[in-house]
Order: sequence, then structure tokens, then C-alpha cells
Amino acid sequence: MQPSLVRRQLGNLIPPKIATPKLVSAGSGEGLAPLVNFYSRLPKGPAPSPAGGVKARYFNGKNASAAPAVWVILGLFGLGYTIDYQMHLKHHKNHAH
Repeated sequence: MQPSLVRRQLGNLIPPKIATPKLVSAGSGEGLAPLVNFYSRLPKGPAPSPAGGVKARYFNGKNASAAPAVWVILGLFGLGYTIDYQMHLKHHKNHAH
């Protein structure tokens, strides 16, 4: 592999404000202390589970409601009716009933 390709691939792993090209290519490793300090402070272990989303908010628990489903149905009906009405107007633009 070309050195520039490796450098480009590894560039995403090292935060740009902490590791400068001078520190990374120094060779001794003593200049990498800020980088090691940064990564040692990151949380370890699996990521926490997400808060729940739409299902947890509207369909589970004591506040369960079908309101989102009703709003989706009404929105689709309104959109369909609007499109149908506009097509009807185009049909009668030059031809009356």
C-alpha cells in the first residue's frame, strides 16, 4: 500500500486537533501523550440503549395511544384528496361537464 493511502485511512481514527502530523510521525511516541490521554477518557463498554423512539412514546406504557396512526391515515387521505382534486381541475380546464 502507498503511504499516503494508509495515512488517509488512518486519518479518520485520530482526531485532527489532538494529533498533528508532527506528533504522529515523530517516531518516538512520547509526543502521543495527548492522544493517549484523549482515548483513555472515552467511555468503555457497549453503548447505552436508545431512549425508545416513537413506539415507546406512543404505543407502550400507560399513555398508549393510536394518535400517530390516526394522523398518518388522515395525512395520507388529505394528500390523496388534494392530488385528486387538482387532477380533476386539470381535467375540466378546457372541458365543462
